[in-house]
Amino acid sequence: MDINEGKYAWMVKIGEKGQFVIPKQARELFDLQPGDEILVLGDKERGIAILPKEKEREFIKKIFCEIEE
Repeated sequence: MDINEGKYAWMVKIGEKGQFVIPKQARELFDLQPGDEILVLGDKERGIAILPKEKEREFIKKIFCEIEE
């Protein structure tokens, strides 16, 4: 679902084993391939974020910069 230019949202269903399928449109948009690793972040108040592995370093740097300020 295209929310705003460059912003998307998809509904997924959690299976019995706690797994879900990343929608095809999202996999194509972010070029996710079988065997790729993703970073899953969680915040009790804000929810879950899923990032491609190549964004991991950039995101973690931002987290630590904010903590040190």
